[in-house]
Amino acid sequence: MDNTILNVALRTIQADLPATQGQMQWAVDSYALVFAALLILSGVLGDRLGRRRLLLIGLVVFGAASVLCAFAETPFELIACRGLLGAGAAAVQPQTLSIIQNIFPTAERAKAVGIWAGVSGMAIALGPIAGGVLLKYFWWGSVFLVNVPVIVVGLVLTWLLVPESRDPRDGGFDPVGVALSSASMALVIHGIIEGGNSGEWLQWQSLGTIGAGLALAVLFVRHERRTAHPMVDLAMFGHRHFAAGVGAIAVVFFTLMGATFYLSYFLQAVRGYTALATGVALIAVAAGVMVMSTLSPRLSQRWGANIVASGGMTLLAAAMLSFTLATATMPQWVLEIQMTAIGIGLGLTMTPATEAIMSTVSSDRAGAGSAVNNTMRQLAGALGVAVLGSVLTMGFHSRFDEARPAQLAARLDQPAAILNLPENALATPQLREDSGESISGALEFAQSSVGSLRRREELATGLVPETTIEQQRHTAEAELRGYVAAADAAFVHGMRICALIGGLSGLAGAALAFGFFPRRGRSARAGARGGLDTARHEPLTVEPLIAKKG
Repeated sequence: MDNTILNVALRTIQADLPATQGQMQWAVDSYALVFAALLILSGVLGDRLGRRRLLLIGLVVFGAASVLCAFAETPFELIACRGLLGAGAAAVQPQTLSIIQNIFPTAERAKAVGIWAGVSGMAIALGPIAGGVLLKYFWWGSVFLVNVPVIVVGLVLTWLLVPESRDPRDGGFDPVGVALSSASMALVIHGIIEGGNSGEWLQWQSLGTIGAGLALAVLFVRHERRTAHPMVDLAMFGHRHFAAGVGAIAVVFFTLMGATFYLSYFLQAVRGYTALATGVALIAVAAGVMVMSTLSPRLSQRWGANIVASGGMTLLAAAMLSFTLATATMPQWVLEIQMTAIGIGLGLTMTPATEAIMSTVSSDRAGAGSAVNNTMRQLAGALGVAVLGSVLTMGFHSRFDEARPAQLAARLDQPAAILNLPENALATPQLREDSGESISGALEFAQSSVGSLRRREELATGLVPETTIEQQRHTAEAELRGYVAAADAAFVHGMRICALIGGLSGLAGAALAFGFFPRRGRSARAGARGGLDTARHEPLTVEPLIAKKG
């Protein structure tokens, strides 16, 4: 919910702080960077120290970070507080799936995972609407403060209802593995984000950092194979269903996070929607996820997980490819059909993919398995925002010259060149560094120019003939309409390229799911060959904290 709220609020926060589009991408991605860097560590700690304990700690950190985000006064403060938010989320997320893995027997686990994914879809639905309502009546910090009551309820219910569980074996601790895994993930994601923000993928800050992170990942794998107490059982990756599930989840979140990033800007900047209207429009995605996530276990049992997941990813790919035909003025009902298809495709894919991953992991190592699953989600999500954000920027620049705002300002100020006007009556002083870099910067300059022209008219009234003022107004309006139309067209061009990439990745994921997911009548456990012998592992016996009734 927190992420979908932030996507709706991006443009409002960017204008208020003020922040560049690159800084707003970092506000999104700093969360993902810290989250991914700490996921494996927190999953292992949950297995060994207690999953309920880590869940409670994570909720407290997440709630405190939400308050700090709400009162951030600079882009740097927001980025740092979002990083702390990621640390809290990293402690929470692996415990959710691992607790499900330990509480529910195998026969009921797929349904439980479906409900887990469905609740995520419900949160996706609530996020944009809540964000739109809050932005309409309150300041942007309220989109973070809304987390606090949710966290309080979560703390109380976790304390009362969730039983404690942990790995009964004394596995020891692996500080070298912790350092290598955290550093490698942080470097890889940092390089991806830097490449996406700058568009310079061949520089040391991007490609070099990614290479350094991958080198540390290789060292991590070698270390895990040799140490007596590994953080992650690497044999999981030899299981075809686990590997295919991780790949499918990566494709889904690459597409989802990248598409959500540019669709939010498309709806608000190009279509002119308010934050609330954007939230309402995005409900179609959330509704599709929420409904189909809960139905997909039953469909998988009837048709096979490979058919359901590959069908979902094919639908997702088709929906993304349909955006290659998008226009700035396309009918709203077409947009809603496209976004509903995205949601249905996601819902059909997420539950079978998550179940394929978790059903191959023994219950006592569920935290580590869940952490690997969520690490891939965050890595792919960050990659989606960075890569598609970079492609969007390059596509925008290919159709919109960075010098265009300055050229427009010069033309708008030309009739007033001989007058000694204050700065707030001129367009040129309204130029910012990012006025030609993004759709938001371009439109912010256009809006500021309108205010300057109105101020100029007020000063000219009574000094300049009314016919001259009216003629200059019509000329300026024509210039601004052409400028805004060019910015919209450039953004849509970049969005079409992003949609093509997202659609092709969805088709690749569909092929992966069809070939390697469990087929009809075969569970992930029984259908695997050469993988983990997890059938002998049963959920741990846990002591409920409340008495059973009935």
